[in-house]
Amino acid sequence: MKKIILLTCIFISMNVLAQKMVELPYEENAAVTWSTAEREYYSDIWENEVVTNVAIPRLEVFEADQPNGTSIIVAPGGGLYGLSIESEGRAVAKWLNEKGITAFVLKYRLVPTGVDGIKEITDEGATNPAKIGERVAPVLPLSIADGLAAITYVRTNASNMQIDPNKIGFMGFSAGGAVTMGVTFNATENNKPNFIVPVYPWMTVIGEYTVPKDAPPMLVICASDDPLGLAKPSTNLYSAWLTNGKNTGMHMYSKGGHGFGMKTQNLASDNWISQFYEWAITEKLTETINK
Repeated sequence: MKKIILLTCIFISMNVLAQKMVELPYEENAAVTWSTAEREYYSDIWENEVVTNVAIPRLEVFEADQPNGTSIIVAPGGGLYGLSIESEGRAVAKWLNEKGITAFVLKYRLVPTGVDGIKEITDEGATNPAKIGERVAPVLPLSIADGLAAITYVRTNASNMQIDPNKIGFMGFSAGGAVTMGVTFNATENNKPNFIVPVYPWMTVIGEYTVPKDAPPMLVICASDDPLGLAKPSTNLYSAWLTNGKNTGMHMYSKGGHGFGMKTQNLASDNWISQFYEWAITEKLTETINK
């Protein structure tokens, strides 16, 4: 019954209905249970469309009209309490489609909350930040497993979707950046991404890490004035790749704040996705399409 209720909520939003939805295989964890149904709504706090209480991992599939073989799994951020589904998800996917890149917006499992998970994380951030870490700890491994399952799905179905199985990227924002790096550090030969784009990644929740011997090309994106202090861990991540002789680049903007995603702020950071695209072309991870 719980699964039926959760799946029913999926079909409320018409813009979701416009896309193919794929449920990913997953293993349940008795330590993490959801009593509130998944919900999509506009958050006045974040001024963005959000999703909370994801208990069943899924992919929203955005197929390019002229696919060039490259695909990217997009993991929105939200502190693992929610997903900034529009600014860091669907809007990103639609932009990538214009460049011939097939996109998959990943709804990975989230911290179980009440009806307004965004208010919960905002209140806890102001009064008891340590509680956020406690609630996130048992969920992050599930979110990372969902990311790995997403890569497996895309690679397995690559030939049916005009996708090159050797050009599958993973792009994640904030908590989605933690998922991106968790995927990178835990991948096997079959489910590793071919390139990664951590955007203002939440690295402190990952803890200590070792650069994989077969580390994929990486482009790090962040802003120096990130109010959550994510600039330094982002530069450390870039330095770790560089020190170990791995292919890496970084765009660190002086201004941009946190959670800029596809929002327009009239700042240089507004152009991050175009600069990602130029990097991907340079590294031969994608190619231009003829229109």
